[in-house]
Amino acid sequence: MDNEQVTADLAARAHVLMPGVVLDLADLVRHPSVAFPGYPEEPVRATAEATLALLKKYRIPGARLMEIPGGYPAVYAEIPAPAGAPTVLLYAHYDVQPAKREDGWETDPFGAVEKDGRLFGRGTADDKSGIVTIAAALALFGGWPPVGVKIVIEGEEETESHLDAYVPAHPEFFACDAFVILDNGNLSAGEPALTTSLRGVVACTVEVSTLDHPVHSGMFGGAAPDALAALVRILASLYDADGRVAVSGLAYAAPPDVEYPLTAFREGAGILDGVDLTGTGPLGARLWSGPAVTVIGIDAPPVAGAANILVPAARAKVSLRIAPDADPGREVTLLMEHLRRAAPWGAKVEVKETARSAGFVCPAGHPATAAAKEALAAAFGRPVREKGSGGSIPLLSLLHAAAPEAGFVLMGAEDTARSRIHGTNESVDLADLERTIVALALFFVRFAQE
Repeated sequence: MDNEQVTADLAARAHVLMPGVVLDLADLVRHPSVAFPGYPEEPVRATAEATLALLKKYRIPGARLMEIPGGYPAVYAEIPAPAGAPTVLLYAHYDVQPAKREDGWETDPFGAVEKDGRLFGRGTADDKSGIVTIAAALALFGGWPPVGVKIVIEGEEETESHLDAYVPAHPEFFACDAFVILDNGNLSAGEPALTTSLRGVVACTVEVSTLDHPVHSGMFGGAAPDALAALVRILASLYDADGRVAVSGLAYAAPPDVEYPLTAFREGAGILDGVDLTGTGPLGARLWSGPAVTVIGIDAPPVAGAANILVPAARAKVSLRIAPDADPGREVTLLMEHLRRAAPWGAKVEVKETARSAGFVCPAGHPATAAAKEALAAAFGRPVREKGSGGSIPLLSLLHAAAPEAGFVLMGAEDTARSRIHGTNESVDLADLERTIVALALFFVRFAQE
């Protein structure tokens, strides 16, 4: 068959599978697989078993649990390559971000609901859609695609991943000709995109001390320095008047050519009417190529029960997204030095690094990239754009070290404008999910021909 006939045949078979795929995705979503410390282990392990059962249901040979020391098991499978064919490693994850109905969900976050062509629930997009995409795409070939396949579905992507230590210790598990990371997606539904770069992330805590004990704000206020006020001054110094990051010396990278649609961005972020965006310059550059600083937590007296006292000590955690090709050690050092310098009134400041992770730039010119572009264009019926991602996947650098000649394809069924990953009312566009299944199947065919 020619390429058009192959596309039509795979699309027709995927369409027949879709009602079952949606049910299987809904079943996975019902497991509250939050792998964060302090959350129950049983739902996470149950999701690993459910993911394994799903691969077996879709007739994927050799599927098994792979124990990851210190962490939750990964789900692994390996299908040998036909003679002369390349091998592709498919990655997704089954753990999810925490979610509670009272956070603002319109439906039970762990009770999948279909509405207006989208499936709502925690993990529908990030990243249980990746699991069913893998299963369904391989099912279109009866479990025996025209390329060799390795599957790694991990259970700790959203938290501290023990797979990060496992990869360099067992590189043979990850040897392949191309990685397909099904933990990304498009800017808007129906508009196919490949992600070619991801920002890195560093973080630190900053603790400010000004007094050795709390004191009466009336008797001492006006002269005695308040630690919380000092912390506020320090945190405010991270931004200039336009909301740009004010830490000197941070790296910037050239952004992809594609621009992020402003209206879709405002809608996806839920920015209130009349509220301006922060930063300056092209939106894509702000989101994908340059630094972005966020105060992600503050330890201070809560409003409920607040007393009329000066606070002796206060603490915050600061997260900094860094350019895809930036040195995380350099960037976190610049951040911490800035926080120390910004302290007012001689306040005592202690800054501690808590995390560093490099960004990632996909190797250019690899045959896998060309095959993926062709496959996505055929499945969606539209040209494919290349974009960046403001998020981070620390595992990618480790996979690249394990298989330095392999290509990287970052794709998936998420659409940034409406999927709301990590937020309330997360959802996936079911038409995009179907097209992504077809695209992955077509990628197997096209990459086998390279």
